[in-house]
This record gives sequence, structure tokens and C-alpha cells, in this order.
Amino acid sequence: MRTKSVGKKKINIVTLGCSKNVYDSEVLMGQLQANGKEVVHEDKGDIVVINTCGFIDNAKEESINTILEFVEAKNRGEVEKVFVTGCLSERYKPDLVREIPDVDQYFGTRDLPLLLKQLGADYKHELVGERMTTTPKHYAYLKIAEGCDRPCSFCAIPLMRGKNISTPIENLVIEAEKLAKKGVKELILIAQDLTYYGLDIYKKRALGDLLLRLVKVDGIEWIRLHYAFPSGFPEDVLEIIKNEPKVCNYIDIPLQHINSDILKDMKRGTTNEKTNALLAKFREKVPDMAIRTTLIVGFPGETREKFEEMREWVREQRFDRLGCFTYSHEENTTAYVLEDNVPQEEKEARVEEIMELQSQISWEKNQEKIGKIFRCIFDRKEGNYFVGRTEFDSPDVDNTVLVSAKNTYLSLGEFADVKITAAEEFDLYGELV
Repeated sequence: MRTKSVGKKKINIVTLGCSKNVYDSEVLMGQLQANGKEVVHEDKGDIVVINTCGFIDNAKEESINTILEFVEAKNRGEVEKVFVTGCLSERYKPDLVREIPDVDQYFGTRDLPLLLKQLGADYKHELVGERMTTTPKHYAYLKIAEGCDRPCSFCAIPLMRGKNISTPIENLVIEAEKLAKKGVKELILIAQDLTYYGLDIYKKRALGDLLLRLVKVDGIEWIRLHYAFPSGFPEDVLEIIKNEPKVCNYIDIPLQHINSDILKDMKRGTTNEKTNALLAKFREKVPDMAIRTTLIVGFPGETREKFEEMREWVREQRFDRLGCFTYSHEENTTAYVLEDNVPQEEKEARVEEIMELQSQISWEKNQEKIGKIFRCIFDRKEGNYFVGRTEFDSPDVDNTVLVSAKNTYLSLGEFADVKITAAEEFDLYGELV
């Protein structure tokens, strides 16, 4: 009886966390839709499925608050059932069951068939590449692998996502072709570690092979690389970025730190010298490439001197894009045995120092763009502006290009050439050529 009643209800999927979670929610929604279920994303529904994040403290707090919010709605009779899936549920299921027992059931990151069964649906293996996208129709995430084999001491992702499992190239090409037929023009390749792709199934790093197949997909015009690990970076990928017009001159490579002692304690498999040599190689092979990185401040043992080494390195390297985060002391990671000896207030002050420096670097780099023409894709209209991006910018995290909507009309999801007329720290202003 439960299965039948569930089948008649509207299912609301709520997504928290990173782009990998967005992708997982889209796959879940595609499966439900193929089973004839009525499914919505972050809208009103009779049944709620919360796809949680459990990466660091802030994300865990947001996930728990969201669960509590929907449990309260259930107790008020506003929703009938609440299910929880994703990283937080994978990592803390026994604690969650004990602390928030009003959730109807908890599922882990690889429990999709079980979750579907509970929702009165069957897992359809034949749905290769089928999913219900939640991003604007012209770009989509393409998750090329699940899990991670890296031993980073600060990271809990292997606890939640398991070992690396690459998706075969043939399946990814099918998925890209289906997305292109739906109007997707930009693919954003994601994984916990793009550069590890293929080692498990092809016994070699196969990111380059994958890119050479994806550039042949009709309709796809931009391919963007996110989350490339610095150690063991496959150099053939640099040649492909340089020579293939469809592959954006852009790399997201989380370097985390530059002090060799900190890198060793982080178990990153690299050093100051190796990191700088890799960055020099990037700039030599692909001079126009925008490099995005993320850094962690306040890792155990990060003295003021070691922090200042990183700050000066940021000043020297002049990254095009940069994000900075405070270290989160996560249980069951190998760094948890180290003393979390940088006060939270000091961690936050260090983030502010780095981001203030990066803001100045970004402003200077953007001033150099004034008078130049860039090919942009336009994501949305916001107030009096159309909001777009160059190939050097990923959605939601990087710079935007603003074109006045007062005397100009642009089709969203389309490309246009824009001459930059003014620039701020993270925004460029321009006019159609």
C-alpha cells in the first residue's frame, strides 16, 4: 500500500553542497521521471528528498538545519515523508538516526537503487546519460568519476564517496550527445579528481583521451575542467587545451598550500618546488590559460611565517581566480590526530588577508581587459543587465560580464562578442560588438 500511495505524490528534491551533488540529484530526478513520478527541484512537494553535504562544518550545519526544517514541516502536516541521502547521511547515519529519528529513512551516497525503491520506483540501468538537469539549459555538469583514491589528510570525501570509479568514455560520450540535443553548449567536467580519470579501468590517465572524444560531439562548444589534482597531472591535457578550440583555456586546480612542510602534512604528494614547476609549465604550454585555485588557511602547524610564505606566493603567482577556506578539523581524517592549533578567529583573519590581496590582483587583471573583445555566453538577465561569462569563467564562482539591457537584447544561452568598457574586482562591463 505504501508504494502505491507514494507513486501518486509529488517528490521534491532538495540539493545542498557541490556540483557533484547537483549531478547526483539530476540523475535521481531522471530516474524518477522515467518511472512516471512527478518530481520537482526545490519546490513544494508531498515527499521531500534532501541530498546533503557533509564536507566541512558549515556545510554540515546547513544540511542538519535543512533536515530539521523539513522534519518540522512534516510534523505540522505540510509534507508527508522526509528522506535524507548524500554525504552527510553516508558519514553520520547512526548519529542522525539517533538524533533526528523523525526522518523516514536515511540513504548513503551509493544507495540510489534503494532510495528509488522506497519512492516506489525501479532503478533503470538502461538510462545511460538520462537525467533531469537543474542548471540553465545551455550548460551542464558532466561527472566523469565517483570517489577518490587520494590520501589528503584533511579531506573526508573518501569516507563519504569511496574509492575512485571512472565512468567509461563511451557512456560519457552518449551522455554528452544527449545533453547537446537538449541545447547544452557548455560541459563542465567534474570529479573529485579529474586527473586520476581512467586509471582504474584503462590502467592509464585517460582524461586526454576523453577530451578528444568529447570535442567531436556536435553542439558542444565549450568544455571546462574542474578539480584537477596537481600531483601526476597528465601533460597531454595541456596540449589538448592549447590546440582544441572547444576546450576552454581554463583549469581549476586546488593547490591548498605552498609551504612544503604543510603540503607534506596534508599528504598532497607535492612540494613548493614541484608546484611552482607545474604552474610554470601551464603558463609555458598555454600562455592564455586562466588558472583557478583554492587554498586552505589555518591547517595544524601553520605558523604566521608559513602563512606569510603562502600570501607572498599568491602575490607572485597572480592567479586569475582564487578561493580561500579555513581548515576544518574533521574526525576520522588522518589530520585529526594533529593539534588544531590555529584559533578560528585567526583562521578567518588569514582568509580575509588572502582574499583582499586576490581582490587587488583581480582588479588589476581586469583593468588589462578594458578595450579588448571577448566571446561570451549569457546565463541570465539580472536587473538592468544581461549577465555573461568569458571562457575564462565558470558559472557561480568566477567573474561575470555585464551588458546593459536598456538598449540591447541578448538571447540567454547564446554566444556574443563583447568589448569590455569598464572593470571592477570581479565584474567586467561591456557592449556588443
